[in-house]
Amino acid sequence: MWSGAARCSLGGRGPRAGSPRLPAFHGACESKRAGGGKGPARPAGGLPCRPVSNRAKYRRCAKAYPVLDGRVPSAYRQVFEENVRNSEAVIKRYSELLETVSKGGGENAILRHTQRNKKLFVRERLKLLLDDESFLELSPLAGLNLPYGDVPAAGCLTGIGKICGVWCVFVANDATVKGGTIYPIGVKKQLRAQEIAMQNRLLSVYLVDSGGAFLPLQSELFPDKSHGGRIFYNEAIMSAMRIPQVAVVCGSCVAGGAYVPTMAEEAVIIDKIGTLFLGGPPLVKAATGEYVSPEDLGGARLHSEVSGCSDHFASSEKEAYECIRNIISTLNYDPLPEEVVEHDSPLYSSDELLGLAPQDCRCTLPVKLILSRLMDGSRFQEFKANYGTTLVTGFGHVQGRLVGIVANNGELSHDASLKGSHFVQLCSQRSIPILFFQNTAPHTAGPTNISQAEAHSNRLKAQASMMAAVACAAVPKITIVIGGCYGSESYVMCGRSFSPNFLFLWPNARVALVDSRHFSTVPQAGDSDCAGDELELKQLKEKLEEESSAFYSSARLWDDGIILPQNTRKVIAQCLEIIEQQKYQAVSPCRYPVIRM
Repeated sequence: MWSGAARCSLGGRGPRAGSPRLPAFHGACESKRAGGGKGPARPAGGLPCRPVSNRAKYRRCAKAYPVLDGRVPSAYRQVFEENVRNSEAVIKRYSELLETVSKGGGENAILRHTQRNKKLFVRERLKLLLDDESFLELSPLAGLNLPYGDVPAAGCLTGIGKICGVWCVFVANDATVKGGTIYPIGVKKQLRAQEIAMQNRLLSVYLVDSGGAFLPLQSELFPDKSHGGRIFYNEAIMSAMRIPQVAVVCGSCVAGGAYVPTMAEEAVIIDKIGTLFLGGPPLVKAATGEYVSPEDLGGARLHSEVSGCSDHFASSEKEAYECIRNIISTLNYDPLPEEVVEHDSPLYSSDELLGLAPQDCRCTLPVKLILSRLMDGSRFQEFKANYGTTLVTGFGHVQGRLVGIVANNGELSHDASLKGSHFVQLCSQRSIPILFFQNTAPHTAGPTNISQAEAHSNRLKAQASMMAAVACAAVPKITIVIGGCYGSESYVMCGRSFSPNFLFLWPNARVALVDSRHFSTVPQAGDSDCAGDELELKQLKEKLEEESSAFYSSARLWDDGIILPQNTRKVIAQCLEIIEQQKYQAVSPCRYPVIRM
């Protein structure tokens, strides 16, 4: 799957190679949409950026940052090759899973959806809705291999794309998966999309084609605070926050699914295929013995002309998505300024990141080798370079945007934690986004004497200091798990519990409280009372091994998706552009949401 370029430059700079296309990105349109409506054209190869005075001067200063030496020493040849082989294996598995989820509920379900029900497949809908640019799909592997079965992509597509030049979060039900029925993992995925919209102040678009909750699992998706009702709560809160939300009723919207469009600020319903009701015709038949057609009970004309639940009537899906684009053009949003940001590419090939993605902690190479393949011009202004060296901190640019870097380079020691705390506070003071490259080391054995216990306590106090700094830093944070994500150190490095704006995994990543590969399966002499049975320990290790893989994590939405190492720079740049959009929104105080009739 991967060329030999990934293995080059051991001991020397390799040629720059074009990175393979990130599977989690998709072309929004294959051709120009008839009738126009796409966002403003952008300069080739350029990304929009905030116009800042003296930006040219800042760029000149950035080019004076020291250049990282990204050559891989020949002493690391064997480790590099082992990492490449492991990366190729996990990327192959990743590609297979992506291919599976791209088919939704399967070929037969798609045929039934498109031919019998006369509806567009969800990915075709997005092509009509979004601008002719790539979009970032979030958590595409969510819902695979769960205790209650496979729910491909959790039954809905979520992501961030541009509509009329404005970055928007979209939530699109896939009715080919379980008939659009909502499972617990689908609720969790929609709530995460809303959280991203609130955190980054992104307009939200809902494409609703839902059969309501999956009743056999109602106890896992109805009663609790973070269950289905939270979706509707968030809609009201987002409206009060002046975050616009629009919806398209593009299929059956039953029970809870009916509240999503009726709580959006504007809604479009499609004739013949869009229906909206709390209980459908079968329920009416069971309760009253009367037959009523879906169209008469809750069709497009009823809700456009009688109930007022819909604001716009569309005769076709194409017309509905053009209507949504027209609505967005009325939001008085100014797209990001179109300005070409000059930036240098890294001096080293991104394909070599396959050999730098650690198979485990024993195969970890210096993290600066990774940074040299991600930063503009491989330039990096390091902070406290000679202090607390197991944590690398400093400043660099990603496609012209200044960022602070916090990267694991070994066990998070006392000095490294204090250094990290200091640096994170600097970034917060200067309003600089922070990138965390997380590869936390597995826990070592506990202290065996008073001296070790004292050092252990001091390290914990220093880590608590950094943890507080990370939690309270009022700047955007993006976390990339490039290796291990173990124990409390993962919190210090802005893990999921610390609400980064985005969190992605490399396919080789491991997420667990402890590393199963450093977990003894043989009881030690004298420890028989607490070690337990050898068979039980072996089973525990196997369980930990399975549950710590990146695919297990992503299936449960512990992250925002798996990304390929060689596409990390592209993903980070797009996330920074998305985050930056809110700087251009003129937001006035508003205490109340839009209350529909």
